[in-house]
Amino acid sequence: MKTIVYVDGFNLYYGAVKGTPYKWLDINKLCELLLPKHTIHRIEYFTARVTARSGDPGQPTRQQIFLRALATLPNVEIIFGHFLSSEALMPLAQLKFGKREYAKVIKTEEKGSDVNLATHLVRDAFRNEFDAAVLITNDSDLKEPVRIVRRELGFPVGILNPHNRASRTLAEEASFVKQIRKGVLKNSQFPRTLHDRHGVITKPKSW
Repeated sequence: MKTIVYVDGFNLYYGAVKGTPYKWLDINKLCELLLPKHTIHRIEYFTARVTARSGDPGQPTRQQIFLRALATLPNVEIIFGHFLSSEALMPLAQLKFGKREYAKVIKTEEKGSDVNLATHLVRDAFRNEFDAAVLITNDSDLKEPVRIVRRELGFPVGILNPHNRASRTLAEEASFVKQIRKGVLKNSQFPRTLHDRHGVITKPKSW
């Protein structure tokens, strides 16, 4: 079954690999293990470039190394959204003397990835580019494009869930839902070193 996999990069990271030793993830191998009856035609990976933070200045470098590793996979396409930062006045969680107090904070939001993923999914369905689609996400905002592709266009759409609990809203529209478990992540790691046209790619030491 010719399948395209659509990966919500940040949903995968925060749901399954953050805080684990499995960040050096070969997504094609992960898909092959979890979807043995599918032929993985293409993997579209949706993300945004992170910026350095005072507590973790090496984050952009590690991300770039990982994206280089992903780009060595011939069937992977990386599609970028962006981050939007702005000042916002937010209420403090606790009342002081019965009065609500506020603090000005920097609010950073990742923009574009869910919209990009939904657009590519529906476009590819209209073009008849797959026999089945699979999303790696647990984002209930994607319920409507999944519903359209499955119920109106007639293609099966599966979910590989990176979180401990699957979104009931999203699962209601999916053809199937599979959990991404630690054992599969462990068996889906890149070799410590890879090569591309720029040279050697080495797994970050902190990973």
